[in-house]
Amino acid sequence: MSTPTAPRLTPLQWLICAIAALGFAFDIYEILMAPLVVGPAIGELTGNKPGMPDFNFWVGMFFWVPAIFGGAFGLLGGYLTDRFGRRRVLVWSILLYAFSAAAAGFSTNIYMLLVLRSTTYIGVFVEFVAAVAWIAEIFPDAKQREKALGYTQAFSSIGGVMVTAAYAIAVTYAQSFPAIAGSHAPWRYTLISGVIPALPLILIRPFLPESPAWQQKKAAGTLRRPSLAQLFTPELRRTTIVTTLMFAFAYGAAFGAIQQMPRIVPGLAEVRVLPPQQQQQTASLVQAYQEFGGLAGRFLLAVLALYIVSRRKLIRTFQIPGLVVMVFVFYYAATHSLEMTKWGMFFAGVFTVGQLSFWGNYLPRVFPTHLRGTGEGFAANIGGRMLGTGFAFVTTQLVNVVPGATPTARLALAASMVAGFVYTAGLICSFFLPEPVGDSLPE
Repeated sequence: MSTPTAPRLTPLQWLICAIAALGFAFDIYEILMAPLVVGPAIGELTGNKPGMPDFNFWVGMFFWVPAIFGGAFGLLGGYLTDRFGRRRVLVWSILLYAFSAAAAGFSTNIYMLLVLRSTTYIGVFVEFVAAVAWIAEIFPDAKQREKALGYTQAFSSIGGVMVTAAYAIAVTYAQSFPAIAGSHAPWRYTLISGVIPALPLILIRPFLPESPAWQQKKAAGTLRRPSLAQLFTPELRRTTIVTTLMFAFAYGAAFGAIQQMPRIVPGLAEVRVLPPQQQQQTASLVQAYQEFGGLAGRFLLAVLALYIVSRRKLIRTFQIPGLVVMVFVFYYAATHSLEMTKWGMFFAGVFTVGQLSFWGNYLPRVFPTHLRGTGEGFAANIGGRMLGTGFAFVTTQLVNVVPGATPTARLALAASMVAGFVYTAGLICSFFLPEPVGDSLPE
């Protein structure tokens, strides 16, 4: 008996996939500016130097405060997505993060920068939740849905490559650009570039269709009103708690370890003898290795999701080798060898970023239509963006108490400790992860 062939994608579905891929790429473009610009921006706006306790404090605040606000409003965005529709929320979230990112480049003090980075995160976090629900509901066929979610999210790592390239260009050609606040600081040009990729999205997305599943229920008057309390009913309580914790630990690896690497690289023996500009270019190169690894991890997840039925086995495919790689990279490679660090970061990207794509595929399959945005928003924003990003603050505070010959060596050790903890905790939680029932999205 032959397996039914999935229907061919319509031109509209292809357009939706293209726009979704573009959106995911530019979401990450905005977020991954942080590890590249955090050191120079804080140094200029506060006068503190790397290794000083006040400098470490502001680094932690730079990573955590925007994520806290982004997570809180991202949760609200999930509710609004269920209440008022996927497309409308998508458009407004893009406008918010595009212009906030550009304005941040003109910050005159650290508080202004924090506020504008916070509004950027709010837009990005809301956009992710609405986009995942939108794409999942556009594709009723299970195989098409897995492919659409997997491959469009893979373009998130393209955004990481793009912002790495943008920063490298800003570092190299800063003196050729117009002065801002009396200087040619590369971090300012990198932030301002955040408005450029959003322009095509702003022009096209308002004309795309609403989710048919949401629209039909809304028109028929059968769309139930979402609420956070429903996430903790006996049917959904375990799903909500476990996905929230695992999302937090996945983000903890990204923010508590991976995003600290651009500040670790200048301390390597081969790098610290270079001029400051070349140090930043080398840090950008290492970041590029991680981004290409993340891209490979997202594509690997998209392929494996079609063949590994058990979602628990699927995520452990990334967690178990990732635990070994992350601890090795930050505990040993990051203080001994630039070459090992580059390739180690490639594989750190494969196993960590692959997990982040996993949640975009998994969450739509475990929450019903009227709670899809709310449930995704809770796991992604309370778990990933509020709790998970807090590990960046943990890392930057551990630096003050762990041993090490240099500030970067202490940062590498702190990052390895955080990476080992969050990977181990996530692996333990995977044994309690509920398996989705059937291939169809729950009604």
